[in-house]
Amino acid sequence: MIPFPNIPTLITSKKTFSVLEILQLIVFASMLLYFGKTLFIPLSFSLLNSFILYPVCKWMETKGINKGLSISISLFFVTILAGAIIYLLVAQLMEFFNEWQLLKSKLIDAVTQISIFITERFGISDEKQAGFLKTTIDNSGSEAFSLLRNTAYSLSESFFYLLMIPVFSALILYHRKLLSKALYHIFPKEKKNVIHEILVETIHAYYNFIKGMIVVYLIVGILNSVGLAIIGIPHPFLFGFIASILTFIPYVGIMISSLLPITVSWITYNSIWYPLGVILVFSIAQVLEAYIIFPFAVGSRLKINTLVIIIMILVGGILWGAAGMILFIPFISIVKLIADRTPSLKTLSVLLGDGEDTKI
Repeated sequence: MIPFPNIPTLITSKKTFSVLEILQLIVFASMLLYFGKTLFIPLSFSLLNSFILYPVCKWMETKGINKGLSISISLFFVTILAGAIIYLLVAQLMEFFNEWQLLKSKLIDAVTQISIFITERFGISDEKQAGFLKTTIDNSGSEAFSLLRNTAYSLSESFFYLLMIPVFSALILYHRKLLSKALYHIFPKEKKNVIHEILVETIHAYYNFIKGMIVVYLIVGILNSVGLAIIGIPHPFLFGFIASILTFIPYVGIMISSLLPITVSWITYNSIWYPLGVILVFSIAQVLEAYIIFPFAVGSRLKINTLVIIIMILVGGILWGAAGMILFIPFISIVKLIADRTPSLKTLSVLLGDGEDTKI
């Protein structure tokens, strides 16, 4: 059986690896990432967080602040930012629940109107409609239970990640010299400069990743706001940018952020077409963000082509769910940095690149 090539061998060797060896490595890495995601997801977020905070901590340490104190201050501000996002999420929910009674009456009126329309147009009596509705609810009971169970599991998993990420981040930042030294010892001494360059450029790549994400949020916020303004929703820029910021929480964020504009539009105009317009605006913005804006804004800064970005979003979603769709983009940037400096991986480097340096 052909042995799996390891990372030190890939970097130091000039051998060209066969397709079978590369496929074996991909399968092995995929299995390891999938079954170890409970550990790797918070660890990956922590590594990303520590790379972002490292320049801040280093700057504070040069000003004479203790290492532990500088790490604590940095994590404190990150916690404040995360708390602000959670506050926006909770505020949206509270506003929605405050409008629930009025929304409930509107919903009952809409259901009644739909029932009358069905009776007049198709001749289906109220009793048959009620029986059909009851059967549908009974059949969907098991699915609703499964959905609640999965939601509860996801919330508990997210709570675990929120607890572990600050701890891992603090430990990585505090022991960064020890971890770097251990990494240098894995490779030959003559490769120390190459490994140092990869570490520095990795931090730079993450910084570019964050800048790209800010651009994404701005563009999506503008698209949401303009779309809401066109259909006449009150406070379009408020709703549009709140929805943009909350897209940091995949799937759940956009659904919760849409509740308030949907409620306001329904109450204001007393028509179901305006809530449907809000859903359409947010859906179009999300599709553009996922498949055009995000790959272009983030991929161009990481010097990775758009096709690879989209593939990594899909692979990350398969292996790690929503977290993988965020984390696998920085991962592939690290692979690109390693491939750029490894003669045996030159083909992979060209495949992942944006083609700016390639002449045909």
